[in-house]
Amino acid sequence: MIRATLLALLLLTSLSAQATGLTARVDRTQLSLDETVELTLETADATVFGKPDLQPLHSLFKVFGTRQSNKLAGTSGEARAITQWQVTLQPRQAGYVIIPPLQLGDWRSEPITLHVSEPGENDGGQLAPIFIDASLDQDSVYVQAQVVLTLRIYHSVSLYDDSTLSPLQMPDALVERLGDPKTYEKDINGIRHGVIEVRYALFPQKSGELTIPAQLFSATTVAPAGGDYFGSRFGRSTQVKSPTIPLQVRPKPDGYPADAAWLPASSLTLVEAWNPDPGDAQLGEALTRSLLVKAEGLSSSQLPPIDVPKVSGLRGYPDQPSLNDEIGASGITGSREQREALVATRTGDFVLPAVELVWWNTREDRLERTALPERPLQIADNPELQQPAIEIEPPMDGASQRLLWPWQASSALFALTTVLGFGLWLRARRQPAVTRTAQAGPTPRSLLEDLKRACLANDTQATRHALDAWARQQPETLADMAARFVPLSDALDGLNGALYSETGQRWQGEALWQAIQNLPPRQTEETQQDTAPLPPLYPR
Repeated sequence: MIRATLLALLLLTSLSAQATGLTARVDRTQLSLDETVELTLETADATVFGKPDLQPLHSLFKVFGTRQSNKLAGTSGEARAITQWQVTLQPRQAGYVIIPPLQLGDWRSEPITLHVSEPGENDGGQLAPIFIDASLDQDSVYVQAQVVLTLRIYHSVSLYDDSTLSPLQMPDALVERLGDPKTYEKDINGIRHGVIEVRYALFPQKSGELTIPAQLFSATTVAPAGGDYFGSRFGRSTQVKSPTIPLQVRPKPDGYPADAAWLPASSLTLVEAWNPDPGDAQLGEALTRSLLVKAEGLSSSQLPPIDVPKVSGLRGYPDQPSLNDEIGASGITGSREQREALVATRTGDFVLPAVELVWWNTREDRLERTALPERPLQIADNPELQQPAIEIEPPMDGASQRLLWPWQASSALFALTTVLGFGLWLRARRQPAVTRTAQAGPTPRSLLEDLKRACLANDTQATRHALDAWARQQPETLADMAARFVPLSDALDGLNGALYSETGQRWQGEALWQAIQNLPPRQTEETQQDTAPLPPLYPR
């Protein structure tokens, strides 16, 4: 458990450093001396400027070009900017060649080891402008086992980006594409060829001879300068086919157990993990047991459920299994994780039975058994679940009960009325003799006083707020008051000029306060009728 925790901490530390530092990766680690490899340098540190120092590469590789790109990546709901540099390299020597650490600011990338082989002797025999090479990683395979098909499309002429490859369809096999196509370059007989590499994982579903069909590659070649400009997209449409490949599929061996699921894999591991540690288990606490099976050469959908025997006294609550597929150099590695919460119903010692998986080792061609041994489990008492003992008084006889119940009833009634009366008396004392009427909100007089203080203090912001509060309690709007009283309009223009002027002119609030004081009352229709001259008593 301690080792697993330390390993998880080291992994988290490594991932954190890679997220902020300079990471380096290549599209493949095995190539020949006349091929190129794509080196990708990546950083998420926005404070670093410039580009990585590629000078250490020149002594070991031919550097053909560097491309820089910027993109956004999201993790845990957060977006971060990532800068990438793609460098095309061709090794200068065969053997094990190390890409040295590269420097970018204060960050250094990790070294990468490449296995560089000598160029093939028969590479010079094919000099067609476009041709396809198809190969399998093995000539025969067990039924439902993995075989990797690799297609390499070589072209010595430039191609437009409209190239297509027909889908690989096999009714007697499951087909899984292994990642995106890879592109690199290779020298064949002194001629540089571009290479498009596509890989598939095939899982035959029946034994016998299986034929992998040909695939059709279509592309448009770029016409040379001065060539035919009447073709498609100023080029020529070309189609080439890959060769068909026979594959011998072997049946399941006779010695394989009939009651076990058929698992042909090159390697298989079975591990378990606990949360929390089972050494301190107590009654009523849930222990989560995780079982992880990982098989190289099988997809996660081919892995059966792990049979876990039940134990008396332990209740199991299984969770949904987690399936995952990883794509690597050898194909697909599938994993299946099962979690189950165990809750003990009693204390004591338990023994979890051994868990065993039977599988066929395709690398060694033999039967294998991978198992987890029996695990003892001790459940201790939980002090939090222990209830204190309650003392029970002996019951009274019938005569005592008949004598006591009238006194108990009368005492309870007297106590209830006493408490109720005392509560009413306290409530009456807290009530005032005369109820005061609470005045809600500021009064017009207080608002006018606030406006006066702000104006005389020459405070533009406070004056603006106090003026708006005062105007909201008036029968007409501030604009209507300014329209009928010119001194108020002029004072408001001065206040607005001081508030919104870029020069920040000094403002005097005396004029605005005088305009508010001298503001004439609004004349309504009734007022106008009252102030109008009376008609003569005796009109002529």
